[in-house]
Amino acid sequence: MVLQKSSDLVRINARRTDVFDIFNFKHYIGPNPYLNTGALVFDLALIDSREPLPIEDYIARIAVDAERLVKSDRYPHLASQSYESHADLFAQVVSEVGKLDMDLHLSHWSVKPYPNCTRISVQSLHERTTREIVYIVWDWFEAITQNEDFNFDEQLVKLQNRFRASVYGGPTVYALLRTAYEKGIPAFYLWEEGLMQYGLGKKHVRGIATTFNCDSHLDSEFTTRKDDCKAFLKTLGFPVPEGDIVFSEKEALAAAKQIGYPVAVKPVVGHKGIGVTADVQDSKELVSAYNRALAAIPEDQLTRIIVEKSISGSDFRLLCVNGRFVAATERRPASVVGDGYLTLVELIRQENRKPARLDTPTSPMSKIQIDEAMELYLDEQRLSLDSVIEKGRTVYLRKVANLSAGGISIDATQTVHDDNIILAQDIAQHFQLTCLGIDVITKSLSESWKFSNFAILEINAAPGVLMHLKPSVGESVDVPSHILETFFESGTDARIPIITFNKISVEELQATIDHILLQHPNWTIGAICRDAVFVNRSKKVLSKNYNSNVQTLLRHPKLDLLIAEYGEDILNEEGMFYQSSNIVVLDNPTETEMILVRDVFDGSTVVIKKGNGISVRRKGLIEDYTLGEDEPFTRVYLKETGAIL
Repeated sequence: MVLQKSSDLVRINARRTDVFDIFNFKHYIGPNPYLNTGALVFDLALIDSREPLPIEDYIARIAVDAERLVKSDRYPHLASQSYESHADLFAQVVSEVGKLDMDLHLSHWSVKPYPNCTRISVQSLHERTTREIVYIVWDWFEAITQNEDFNFDEQLVKLQNRFRASVYGGPTVYALLRTAYEKGIPAFYLWEEGLMQYGLGKKHVRGIATTFNCDSHLDSEFTTRKDDCKAFLKTLGFPVPEGDIVFSEKEALAAAKQIGYPVAVKPVVGHKGIGVTADVQDSKELVSAYNRALAAIPEDQLTRIIVEKSISGSDFRLLCVNGRFVAATERRPASVVGDGYLTLVELIRQENRKPARLDTPTSPMSKIQIDEAMELYLDEQRLSLDSVIEKGRTVYLRKVANLSAGGISIDATQTVHDDNIILAQDIAQHFQLTCLGIDVITKSLSESWKFSNFAILEINAAPGVLMHLKPSVGESVDVPSHILETFFESGTDARIPIITFNKISVEELQATIDHILLQHPNWTIGAICRDAVFVNRSKKVLSKNYNSNVQTLLRHPKLDLLIAEYGEDILNEEGMFYQSSNIVVLDNPTETEMILVRDVFDGSTVVIKKGNGISVRRKGLIEDYTLGEDEPFTRVYLKETGAIL
């Protein structure tokens, strides 16, 4: 395969010294003529004013450390592959960089030559991130051509931040999305609602992170009222620390004196440990803790702060999914170990440069955050950020084991005492919530709560999963699978039957709807062709964006079956919204429309009409015959609908 050059090619994006030009960007949300996944498609061409370097020279800079002549740590496998063209290498590098050193599930790409350019397609999840990846790889290739330095690490961090800021970049959202992808569960983002949808039609659930539309919003809101929730747990006989709600600094001081130091201070409404201070030893610390809690209260909320007895022990999260205990994690505050030379702030910077602290959807730890709470705690230890720590000394930087501020997570699932598992499950039964995090403090989860220093700190209705999926220390617990299996035993259970046509008229579409409703009168059928959209026989508003109509139908909570037309023009312009069909019906298809049969289920039926010839493929068998003189094509494919009814 040779990347073509043409003197007729007009520079579109290329700079004066560039050898390569990139243009004609197009993003597809789903299957398209080039890939069977969401993809960014673009054209790459050579400008004839300069010659590119040999392919081996680009590989040497990308996959090999040129100074030491050894494979690099980043993309060493690229050096052992062969490439038919510069475009082939470019596509593979874009695909590799597209994983962003986060092991993102983006590994598909294709290269298609044309007379004056090569069309490259790379699997994409977020258009802006993928487009920026392409531009950075382009800059990298041009820097190699010009024998210039290129700070790839700095560019990679920008890309990671771009993805992290996207709707898919949250650790919990991405973990669920990737798990859905691996299990064959359809998943897509609902932009107008700000929610993810898993499954199709009547099979679907919607949610954000670990909160879903089937959860009780009353129960979810109840868990944020820490005072009421604590009182409720106390009525159930579960151990909660003694405490009180205060409305002023004066009341906080009085409550702490009555309870007895040390105490913990936290806002009634809050999350992620924001505004929480543990192990407050005296009135001076209490005033600072009260002010931090006060600052964490949203402006639209009343000033209500909890002062409660501080229990000694380690911080643990018990996680229940669908009322069952699935994981436990110990959380420890961020810390650094001295070397006798570096200051605390330098040790923190050094720690934050570790790959494990990339603070991405797949990294096990966040970066250590420097703030007032840290500096106050260091002051209690008679330290500051400028202190040089002696070699081997561990300095904890916070009282609270807040993972989002740099704390570490240690898997404790296999150590939990049966009594503590029963406790977690008993609590979960009282909440109509898919996921429930129970934060406790105790010396060890291996001891029964009935006979140890054990206290429930709070309930979390939207617990994150990364601490369990990728703990800093210990074994991974596949919490995303537990969550999705609550709704779907397999990818098949997440789908409704789909019939896809390459062309169908409004009249034929209505006839197909009537045929199916005759057999299933209680079904809700969504149907769309280029001229109309229906729910059963009721005509609905047809949006200009074709796939928006398809999404609206698949978002319908009562939809039993989808019928959709995808002709060549739609496939080229928008691609498909969904993957896989149960029946594909093609009437004299073009080459592009034949992509509709490339991704069907093993038991799917494919009906193809060419002239008067009919080919029916089902379960590995092919039946060919010729239509009768007056036999309509509708009769053929309506008969096949019985396979999915």
